[in-house]
Amino acid sequence: MERTKILNENNKIEDIIALIEQLLKEHQQFLKSINTVEQITNDLGVAFQLEEVKASMMPGRLEQKRQDLPELGEMVAVLKFKLEGHFFREEVGLVNAFKQHGNLMLISALNTLLLEHPPLRDRLYNLQREIIELEVEGLSREVWEGKVWGLRAYIMHTRKVLEEHSRSEHSLLKRAKKEIAGK
Repeated sequence: MERTKILNENNKIEDIIALIEQLLKEHQQFLKSINTVEQITNDLGVAFQLEEVKASMMPGRLEQKRQDLPELGEMVAVLKFKLEGHFFREEVGLVNAFKQHGNLMLISALNTLLLEHPPLRDRLYNLQREIIELEVEGLSREVWEGKVWGLRAYIMHTRKVLEEHSRSEHSLLKRAKKEIAGK
């Protein structure tokens, strides 16, 4: 994956617009994934991966599912890595761009949305921790399946939170692109 250069105080409006377009594209891919979870696509956006994780956590066949947990853990790790890259571009590049060419309303709206990043990171960390707990031998079938059902609900809620966050950011980025390009 191509690494985006980090915007600093000396970037041109074209650099800022390019970053905004990249983030908008990531959001479009993300929202497309949410709306077409049933389809197999090459777009491994965050929401699509969460659906895969949730599907793989269907209770039943305890021993087979325990064997699948390392793969599930890897899926969550990849998901977390992709989300971190996206957040980094927003938290560093976009913040610098808005400070340079934005207005107080854009900066305030962005800062509000950035406050949602730590809880989203925590949700993925907790997901990884729960998967590790499921790998522990000695859990009865009832306890294991109860944890799996709880994990599925947690994944579904995380997906909804990510979807709403993405839509809010997408709207802000579209508005920012118009305002910054109009300068």
